[in-house]
Amino acid sequence: MEKCMKNYRLLQAARGEVLERPPVWMMRQAGRYMKVYRDLRQKYPSFRERSENPDLAVEISLQPFHAFKPDGVIMFSDILTPLPGIGIPFDIIESKGPIFENPIRTQAQIDALTPLDPEASLSFVRQILTTLRKEVDDQATVLGFVGAPWTLAAYAIEGKSSKDYAIIKSMAFSQPAMLHQFLGKLADAIAIYVRYQIDSGAQIVQLFDSWAGQLTPEDFKIFALPYQQRVVEQVKATHPNTPLILYINGSAGILELMAQSGVDIVSVDWTVDMAVARQRLGASIGVQGNLDPCALFGSQEFIRSRILDTVRKAGNQGHIFNLGHGVLQNTPEENVAFFFETVKQSNYLLNDCK
Repeated sequence: MEKCMKNYRLLQAARGEVLERPPVWMMRQAGRYMKVYRDLRQKYPSFRERSENPDLAVEISLQPFHAFKPDGVIMFSDILTPLPGIGIPFDIIESKGPIFENPIRTQAQIDALTPLDPEASLSFVRQILTTLRKEVDDQATVLGFVGAPWTLAAYAIEGKSSKDYAIIKSMAFSQPAMLHQFLGKLADAIAIYVRYQIDSGAQIVQLFDSWAGQLTPEDFKIFALPYQQRVVEQVKATHPNTPLILYINGSAGILELMAQSGVDIVSVDWTVDMAVARQRLGASIGVQGNLDPCALFGSQEFIRSRILDTVRKAGNQGHIFNLGHGVLQNTPEENVAFFFETVKQSNYLLNDCK
């Protein structure tokens, strides 16, 4: 009987409702820490195949749902997935990450980019999300996600992951007009992609601007924030009731600026205390987070203590429990199970502490 119970807790929190306990999901919850995923990866070694084959992507998305029953099920995909659809091919090499053979470095390359037609280049995303909605059957909220313009530009310009972001920053400071044109094209494509995900079944969409935390606050206001706003404005114009979340790694210095993006929820990393984040962001915006992923290598007593501390500081309105970044590869699965169960029982545990 319980299997059929509807669970809208994540949507309720995203819309600012008061709840007895926070909803909970994990960034990267479908992935390498799960043995069932690693076994499947042996059979299908290509990440692109795993994320772009609808049957595989749905199976992987549902692995943590079946194991832990989180309140949110996020589509298994990658932030770079839409780039080939606008003319930026890439590959993902296992253990090395994304590789771009022809990084975007010239005006001619930017001029050659095409508008995104998601049905033509990303129909597998529609199939994945449509199937997930049917499989989850309102027992959890289905999340989509996208990369934000600065982060996608950084990957495409650097040509791979980077430690210093010197190439895109050099372009920003020496050829800003060219970079702004590129960011604008990316923002318009991402807005189309977000709307496509919502129309395909995503009930909440998270924007990852993972690398924007590497900008100074002043440069963030120039090169990241306006394009986050451009995406959000276009999406809200057609889908005003779909909650949007913004996550940036290393964002303690720019929390207030993140709130200016127009999203409904700011996802907080672990470098800022949740009570401080609440104070800085104000009551009008929701928060997500923010347990240090490494806490899941601690004892159960330690994990419980950290979870309850975060729940207490976040309060019972507009808070989605999550990690401050993605779950780490070697995290014990039993600790992940304990994490989810503890958050689900947090209201009772906090009452027992009084």
